[in-house]
Amino acid sequence: MFESTVLFAATLIFLGAFVQTAIGFGLAIVAAPLLFQLSPHYVPAPICLVALVISLINAHKLRSSVSIGGLKSAIIGRVPGSLLGGYLLTVVSGATLSLWLGAMVLIAVGVSALPYRLKPTPNRMLVAGFMSGVMGTSSSIGGPPMALLMQHEEAAKLRGNLSAFFVITSIMSLVVLSFYGLFTVEHIQITLPLLPAALLGYWLANKVVGNLSQGVVRKFALLLCLASGLTAIFQGLSSL
Repeated sequence: MFESTVLFAATLIFLGAFVQTAIGFGLAIVAAPLLFQLSPHYVPAPICLVALVISLINAHKLRSSVSIGGLKSAIIGRVPGSLLGGYLLTVVSGATLSLWLGAMVLIAVGVSALPYRLKPTPNRMLVAGFMSGVMGTSSSIGGPPMALLMQHEEAAKLRGNLSAFFVITSIMSLVVLSFYGLFTVEHIQITLPLLPAALLGYWLANKVVGNLSQGVVRKFALLLCLASGLTAIFQGLSSL
């Protein structure tokens, strides 16, 4: 039973790592909902840890496309967002939190579908970073706010900047989770068997995806964000 659970978890992580490598985010969106059903211990700390590893590799590979200066406001906003996300885990029911996060993502997707293009200004990056902190620390799904704001960036730049952002912010989330007792040695132990699957997903994505166009990446990102929001709402409603 234990081996089958680990195998299923590794399969989900493989798929998530493949998607994240291909478009810059998505590991948690793909893996977190089913991993949570498999075992609540997998969410959020182990997914954050796997995301940190994959983001480190991606950021290094795409380092020529990374602009840390442009991410500064988002990183600043992520700090209070991460603190709030960790606190919410201790005081708000999972169902309520899932409904709220899902609604926020769907609103953001709706806004992004409008003809008006939102430019990633420092103030908007600050807000996106804050929302990413709340969502990423509380549920491990912190990609949608940043991806929606940066969706019109050139594909390599989008992937590189998101990867660099997640390196820094995954560490933030893990520190906050550790403070609340939600990231322990046990979480590291259950994460280690998942890392080979994550690396395999990374390797395969680089072999088969190639250079995706900006349009393809944007459409895939919007679909993932839509799926993320709907899944969160469904999970929240089913838990009430």
